[in-house]
Amino acid sequence: MSTATVVRYEDLQPGQRVRITQRVKVGFKIWQTEVLGVVERTERRRNGLHVKRNFDDRAWTDLILLRKEGKVAEETTVALDEYTRIELLS
Repeated sequence: MSTATVVRYEDLQPGQRVRITQRVKVGFKIWQTEVLGVVERTERRRNGLHVKRNFDDRAWTDLILLRKEGKVAEETTVALDEYTRIELLS
């Protein structure tokens, strides 16, 4: 059994093993999803919102590019929101 410590997005470094838990809401249903993996990198991408915005009004999304654990080393991108919990695993 491993111990986990909650970590801020800004403190993530490539190579760290993490557990990311997110809350998903569709209609009246709410559930949690979890992914384990190793951080490949973090980045901030410009978000193309589906509303008309002024050309200089930019929205950004923080992302974690993750190599998932398992038999096949899949890669995934996790977009963060206010309900995302990042735990550093030891």
